[in-house]
Amino acid sequence: MSQKEVRLLLISHLHLKPNAILWDIGAGTGTIPVEVGLLCPGSQIIAVERDGDVANLIRRNCHRFGVQNVEVVDGIAPDCLQNRLERPDCICIEGGKPIKELLGALWVYLKHQGRIVATASNLEILYAVSESFAQLQVRNIEIVQSAINRLEKRGYHQSFVSVDPIFILSGEKLD
Repeated sequence: MSQKEVRLLLISHLHLKPNAILWDIGAGTGTIPVEVGLLCPGSQIIAVERDGDVANLIRRNCHRFGVQNVEVVDGIAPDCLQNRLERPDCICIEGGKPIKELLGALWVYLKHQGRIVATASNLEILYAVSESFAQLQVRNIEIVQSAINRLEKRGYHQSFVSVDPIFILSGEKLD
C-alpha cells in the first residue's frame, strides 16, 4: 500500500486531466486508483494486478469508497492490455519485473504527450528505470525522492519516525 504522502507525490507527477485514461500497473490494494477515481470522476482508470486476491481487494476498496470509474484487470501487464481500444494518457508503474522490459512494452501504448510515472525503492530499480527512460527518449524527466517523517507515539513520548524513502520518476512521450 502506498503511503499517503508518497501517493500524493505520485499523483501530482501524473499531471492528470479531468477525463484522463490512466493505467495503474501493479495496483496493489488500489490506493492510487481509488484516490484518482475520487479526484477525477470523469477519468477512466485501469488497475492491473496479477494477484487475484489482491485484485479483489481493489474491487472492495472501490466499492467501499464509492468509486465507479475503475476497472480492475486480473493479469500480467502488458499482455492483459493488448486488446484495449483506447490508449492511456498516463501510465503509473508501481511494480513489475523485469522493469526495463515492462517500461518498453508499455511505452508503445502511451499516447503522444502522455506521461509515465514509475517508482523505485532501491538503487537497482532507480538505475534500471533511469536507463530505460534514456533508451525510450522520455522527455521532461522529473525525479524526486521522498523524505517523510511522521509524528508517532512511542511509549510516553512522541517522536518523528521516518518513512522509507522512495524515488518517483516521471516524464513525457514526445514523438
